[in-house]
Amino acid sequence: MSFEKAEILIVGAGIIGLTIARELVRTGHGDIVIIEKEPELGVHASGRNSGVLHAGIYYSPDSLKAKSCLNGNFLMRAYCKEKGLPLLENGKVIVTRTAAELPVLDELMRRATANGAKVEMIDERRLAEIEPNARTVERALFSHYTAVVDPKAVLKSLKEDLESSGRVKIQLGCRLTGLKGSCRAQTSRGEIEFKRFVNAAGAFCDKVAGLFGIAGKYRLIPFKGVYRLLRKDAPYTVNSSIYPVPDIRNPFLGVHFTRSVHGHVYLGPTAIPALGRENYGILSGIDSDAFAIAYEDLVLFLANRQFRSVALTEPVKYLPSFFYRDAARLVKKLSPDDLVHASKVGIRPQLVDWETKEMVMDFLVLADGDSLHVLNPISPAFTSSMDLAQEIVAEHFGNG
Repeated sequence: MSFEKAEILIVGAGIIGLTIARELVRTGHGDIVIIEKEPELGVHASGRNSGVLHAGIYYSPDSLKAKSCLNGNFLMRAYCKEKGLPLLENGKVIVTRTAAELPVLDELMRRATANGAKVEMIDERRLAEIEPNARTVERALFSHYTAVVDPKAVLKSLKEDLESSGRVKIQLGCRLTGLKGSCRAQTSRGEIEFKRFVNAAGAFCDKVAGLFGIAGKYRLIPFKGVYRLLRKDAPYTVNSSIYPVPDIRNPFLGVHFTRSVHGHVYLGPTAIPALGRENYGILSGIDSDAFAIAYEDLVLFLANRQFRSVALTEPVKYLPSFFYRDAARLVKKLSPDDLVHASKVGIRPQLVDWETKEMVMDFLVLADGDSLHVLNPISPAFTSSMDLAQEIVAEHFGNG
């Protein structure tokens, strides 16, 4: 077993871990080690998301999500252009399914404007120019700044940047197994002594925080996002993204259409309560936490009305007919035969405050001595990552 030392140890080589490391290098820090339990990047949330760069429309203006999302969007787009990475700057539309959703559309307009996003309220005629097959009741919201990237291409480029800096070592296939004292990590490949510690462990961020004796009041509940694809030869297509008006009381945006940078049109994701942090299949990924998660799901089902609503409506979307019905409400034409299987499945690791039984709506960054923990790294974490990294490093590390 090996032993090494690092000035800064980062656990997790997803988008949060990589962008924090990038910002640390940019501000003069070095001797950084990133450990990642998987043998390659992008195996989990950072590589399984839709690639959409959000534009700060949904989030309460006083939230960390709102403060980081739009600038994160600009920084990520600039990075993709600089590196020649795939990028679609084609905006998106948010449509109403019933007249009852119009007040929520107005609230999204208010939030977006407060957050600095470029949006406009459009009528059905203008909507037809942007997305000919999109359907709405009376009006829709058009977001100019929403874009789409290739998440795995971004991760690969960041890894290359970090390794070429000479200041960062990335150890793949290296799992954190425990702590020895306050400044020595035990891993599957030996011990690493560190001075500063960054928890960017994604779906396992609560477990890592628990090693430091913090964040004990939180539980992490996984939700499964299943996607489908629009058949390539369907007689109608999608130019950008078509989203429904969401229930802004919970953190899920609903099944939507998104054109990827590679020309595929994805529909999804769902938000089905899962039985494991990596429960991508029906049974695969159900782990030793399954019974605990099932119990916590039951407690939330009884105590939290928003969770109960999700638990009652989402699981049926495993069935193609229910998934189709949800998607068909957003467009004028769609046939069940036009939806085909997609291999993409994601897990959203949703943090819950177990004292209040409420889902945490914002990112949560906790500092504890020489350790820093990025909790609840859910959407729009990919979009926000570069701005969030700047804020975290400026506040907690300063210049090297």
